[in-house]
Amino acid sequence: MESAEIRRRWLSFFEERGHTVVPSASLIADDPTLLLVPAGMVPFKPYFLGEVKPPFPRATSVQKCVRTPDIEEVGKTTRHGTFFQMCGNFSFGDYFKEGAIKLAWELLTSPQDKGGYGLEPEKLWITVYQDDDEAEQIWHEVVGVPKERIQRLGMKDNFWSMGVPGPCGPCSEINYDRGPEFGVEGGPAVNDERYVEIWNLVFMQYERGEGTGKDKFEILGDLPSKNIDTGLGLERLAMILQGVQNMYEIDTSMAVIEKATELTGVRYGDAHASDVSLRVVTDHMRTATMLIGDGVTPGNEGRGYVLRRIMRRAIRNMRLLGATGPVVQDLIDVVIGMMGQQYPELITDRERIEKVALAEENAFLKTLKAGTNILDTAVTETKAAGSAVLPGDKAFLLHDTWGFPIDLTLEMAAEQGLSVDEDGFRRLMKEQRERAKADAQAKKTGHADMGAYREIADTAGETEFIGYGDTEGETTIVGILVDGVSSPAATEGDEVEVVLDRTPFYAEGGGQIGDTGRIKVDSGAVIEVRDCQKPVPGVYVHKGVVQVGEVTVGAKAHASIDNRRRKAIARAHSATHLTHQALRDALGPTAAQAGSENQPGRFRFDFGSPSAVPTAVMTDVEQKINEVLARDLDVHAEVMGIDEAKKQGAIAEFGEKYGERVRVVTIGDFSKELCGGTHVHNTAQLGLVKLLGESSIGSGVRRIEALVGVDAYNFLAREHTVVAQLQELIKGRPEELPEKVSAMLGKLKDAEKEIEKFRAEKVLQAAAGLVESAKDINGVAVVTGQVPDGTTPDDLRKLVLDVRGRIQGGRAAVVALFTVNNGKPLTVIATNEPARERGLKAGDLVRAAAKTLGGGGGGKPDVAQGGGQNPAAVGEAVDAVERLVAETAK
Repeated sequence: MESAEIRRRWLSFFEERGHTVVPSASLIADDPTLLLVPAGMVPFKPYFLGEVKPPFPRATSVQKCVRTPDIEEVGKTTRHGTFFQMCGNFSFGDYFKEGAIKLAWELLTSPQDKGGYGLEPEKLWITVYQDDDEAEQIWHEVVGVPKERIQRLGMKDNFWSMGVPGPCGPCSEINYDRGPEFGVEGGPAVNDERYVEIWNLVFMQYERGEGTGKDKFEILGDLPSKNIDTGLGLERLAMILQGVQNMYEIDTSMAVIEKATELTGVRYGDAHASDVSLRVVTDHMRTATMLIGDGVTPGNEGRGYVLRRIMRRAIRNMRLLGATGPVVQDLIDVVIGMMGQQYPELITDRERIEKVALAEENAFLKTLKAGTNILDTAVTETKAAGSAVLPGDKAFLLHDTWGFPIDLTLEMAAEQGLSVDEDGFRRLMKEQRERAKADAQAKKTGHADMGAYREIADTAGETEFIGYGDTEGETTIVGILVDGVSSPAATEGDEVEVVLDRTPFYAEGGGQIGDTGRIKVDSGAVIEVRDCQKPVPGVYVHKGVVQVGEVTVGAKAHASIDNRRRKAIARAHSATHLTHQALRDALGPTAAQAGSENQPGRFRFDFGSPSAVPTAVMTDVEQKINEVLARDLDVHAEVMGIDEAKKQGAIAEFGEKYGERVRVVTIGDFSKELCGGTHVHNTAQLGLVKLLGESSIGSGVRRIEALVGVDAYNFLAREHTVVAQLQELIKGRPEELPEKVSAMLGKLKDAEKEIEKFRAEKVLQAAAGLVESAKDINGVAVVTGQVPDGTTPDDLRKLVLDVRGRIQGGRAAVVALFTVNNGKPLTVIATNEPARERGLKAGDLVRAAAKTLGGGGGGKPDVAQGGGQNPAAVGEAVDAVERLVAETAK
């Protein structure tokens, strides 16, 4: 049975039994604690935590998942992988243990011609939590599983929680006996290689307290509503149904292995080392394709780094297998061919996915060469120092500057017989990430515990947003936080976070920044609102300061936004939609949105593109946008079902999570996007859009910055003034300015070359006189002196080498000249071969001189350069050089 059919049967089975089919969420987790979705229940987490009321009592999904903690083990074993699909069925206060167990057994054991998977019942073994008598009873008495095939395990194996206080409960796992060829008998408690887990049923019935690990926490009591969360690994079931040895040999993976063998000439199964590389390539290219498909682009941080790491690991393994040319496109084509039936968006976005992947491959091949050179130098230095451990800061430099993944550094260092100070590297990485994460989280949630927001939501319900139609309105204060802690009141001067029952303030989201304004309490108190955020779903938090009086929970108030600022932001947001569509028209659907920020009068827009956008194309895009403004198109928003929105061709906004009902913003016949932001009513209200330019912000991602309305007009007015001034200076018409300025710059460059030539000739004229001034120190001809201030380092070096070349007769010679450039002393010292044979090295002499000058330097034994901070010490530096020559050449 093909993987696509396994998926289809799962969804069909549960839909027929009253479950709402929920499409797989993006791999980009809508959770600040996660980079990527690692489990099938993640999209349902707000329902299980009680943050949001579930819109259905039953649900089912096949969720794309990525886990990378064991990435180094991928390929080495056949059990580890980074991308997988988790089939799940969920109950929110509906059926519980008996219902979940009966559904699982029915689907697994029903004949294939009746819609089931057709597994032999006698090959299924069950594990239950050690104290869960109820589950064991259901399995034995209701389903009919013999007691000898039901085993009890402890909390570490058969009890589930999120690792933090909240819902938890016992598990029951269904395991498949693969037969004696996979090891000894005795059930999953004895041999989990033979008895492989395929389905885990989690019975959420308790609330856990504080604690650590999988079993060191207290059970506080029963949950008011019992839930079901199950997960079946699609790839594991495919392995069983397709009769293969491991998940790398199922249909969606084996096709990639076969393409990799075709590209390299290496056969799968011939050798352990090559098999490991082939499995790495297969797993990582599947993961990379799915990540790029969901909008992730390679980068040096966060999920972008995850993608970069796995792509570069796959590409290097292809090189180890013998591939010499580009390989990524061929491999991705196979992945899309195998996975496209299950995820049609891969086929639709094929061109964009391939462009992003190819750009990363090209960049990595350059990085691989440069990074390898840097690594080789670091390895040489480490060995020269007598160490067998490459320092963590070297590994961090390779990562931070060259984008060299740490696992690649580990592998390549090991090939040279070195280990890597991973602790040091990870400490530096952690410090860098924590700084970035702290900055982002502080902006989003202030310093409040997320639980404080949830408590307000539980007590007062969700905030009603009235800001689409109103800019002010009557409201009630339902929550106050001071210094991140819930408080019944706040007084003048307090920095506060205020939650209202209804608000006109837009909370930052979808690229649009939050509103500012005022909340005037009926008592006379005033809160100046500086920002509005939505840290948990449905809760609008107004951040600001109490300017006058005292505010209390329950007080009536009047909330009003800064309407002028809101209008400027709305103009920017509408302009962003127009820019997005104009870019897609010019570059194709690969120019998909990858981020945006809409501020008063200006915006930035990030989009996918493997290379810079030509100036001519940018000009056409800007012209098209402004032509749309002149068409006086109406802008309107409509709420509809997600499927209807997709049928109408609405474009999804980057990084947003959508429910069954979505808001679609339409601009005439030009643009249609899913969007929760605020907009103008007509394109004429934008006035003018000016694109300032585009630049790269990462591999395969470009950024446009632009101005809107009055800000765009002011920019053009300033540009006009500058052009008028240039006209006056150069005496030419505007269209003549580029040619005339270019001609002037050409003449200036020629003049600079002549000056440089004259200066160099003048410096070199001094060479003969300097040779005549040579001193004899213990048989060594020593030339020292200070040349005119302002001599460039390059000219000083040429002079030193020229003087050294003029000393004839096989005499040992040292030339040490000094100058002062931009207020700082500089020295270049050279030695000839006879001098070096007597132990005189230019690097040693430079360090002695530079130390006297208050600086440092170094170089090769024959020529070296240094400098310092104290120009008055040049005479002392000359003496230091002559003393060292005398001591060394005794």
